[in-house]
Amino acid sequence: MESGSDFILLTALLIPLVGALAVMTNGRRENLREGISSCASILLLIVVASMVPDVLRGECLRLQLFTLLPGVTVTLRADAMSMIFALVASSLWTIAIFYSMGYMRASKEVNQTRFNACFALAIFGSLGVAFSDNLFTLYLFYEIVSICTYPLVAHHQDKESYNGARKYIIYLTTTAKALLLPAMILIYVLTGTLDFAPNISTGIFPPEVNKPLVIMLYIFCLFGFAKNGIMPFHHWLPGAMVAPTPVSALLHAVAVVKVGVFSTTRVMLYVFGVDTMDALNLGIPTAYFVSFTILAASIIAMSKDNLKARLAYSTVSQLSYIILGVALLTPAGIEGGLIHIVNHAFAKITLFFCAGAIYVVTHKKYISELDGLGRSMPLTFGAFAIASLTMIGVPPVAGFISKWDLLVGSVQANQMGIMLVLITSTLLNAAYFAPITYRAFFGKRTVETGIKEAPLSMLIPILIACSVTIIIGIYPHFMLQFVKAVIG
Repeated sequence: MESGSDFILLTALLIPLVGALAVMTNGRRENLREGISSCASILLLIVVASMVPDVLRGECLRLQLFTLLPGVTVTLRADAMSMIFALVASSLWTIAIFYSMGYMRASKEVNQTRFNACFALAIFGSLGVAFSDNLFTLYLFYEIVSICTYPLVAHHQDKESYNGARKYIIYLTTTAKALLLPAMILIYVLTGTLDFAPNISTGIFPPEVNKPLVIMLYIFCLFGFAKNGIMPFHHWLPGAMVAPTPVSALLHAVAVVKVGVFSTTRVMLYVFGVDTMDALNLGIPTAYFVSFTILAASIIAMSKDNLKARLAYSTVSQLSYIILGVALLTPAGIEGGLIHIVNHAFAKITLFFCAGAIYVVTHKKYISELDGLGRSMPLTFGAFAIASLTMIGVPPVAGFISKWDLLVGSVQANQMGIMLVLITSTLLNAAYFAPITYRAFFGKRTVETGIKEAPLSMLIPILIACSVTIIIGIYPHFMLQFVKAVIG
């Protein structure tokens, strides 16, 4: 018999799904449609937040929905790691909905009903991933996110958007089907279960299992979750930048890429486990492998004049910090990786919100066109500068906590090479973010009049998201409670 607190998991999952259906049935009345989206996002945040006390007391909420095969069930679970992603997704959906209303109306975008419905369905899939109790449930909702976000990438329905969306869906579904699905089947054959382990130490593989086969399965899982942006399976991400800016924010901060890195780290910790990864020497080679993505994507970002393209390659680089931290297999490394899920999310959504505000007001897409705009849009570019500091890792904003823990973790693992990678990438982050702020505030102003801040419906979400990056940088304790509970 399930307790009432366990059924709250189902409530959280159903809110965005019901919201999407309600949006589709009220598409002709735009105020009601967007009111439904807003209310659903706020209600979801309240429901997810209501689980926090139980999880912090060490409880694990669990609800089995149905069984497909012996050992293969669709089961929901809220533990400390679930809450990290669930709190990020639900809180950012609330902010993103209000921003999207301002952006879509100011830009006179078409198909706004489909946009709002697919946005809600993407959150539905993300919450399903966050609350998955086993690898099968996670795979199911991972695929739902891919399908529901395809119409968002193809939103403009022109040749460029269709090409970007085609690349997006081919990369994500092909890797999942060709790598992740076979890996899941083999894991079930080897272990008799797909349930996540109760802690991060042991994993689910028995000691006598074939070790080369486990290594192969690990590699399949690492690349099968292509939403994590690891090179060479990263090309879909810059290609998806053809979508409207709120979609880019959704892809990079709220749903898609965070689903990728969360799924990857969940499987690393709760399927393979720290002990198994250490015994098979999987951790440090993974850290060095993703270091290439961190450095290469940063170098590519420096070459991009298109603002959204630079932010996209920044995301490719920053996502690998999360995997690198967990792969170090040290307490500080794992802490730095997991907390960066939160810190990167709030900072990156701020950056994309700012890029959208700049486009709505000025129709400028390129960094070379931003000279002097910071003096006309000081709040927007001020928020952009603060979020950039998080990406670089400067105190007191949130990214400093991530970088500090990752550096400490590399020392704990006795990996000076990883420390050098982190320091080099920090310098590269500064090299591709600082010129944007400098141009905006100190560049020679072109002769343009009438430029001012974006509408309040866009500006307020920007300032809220920016403020959170400062708050969680100064007071990181709340989210670190969940991370420390994962580490044990």
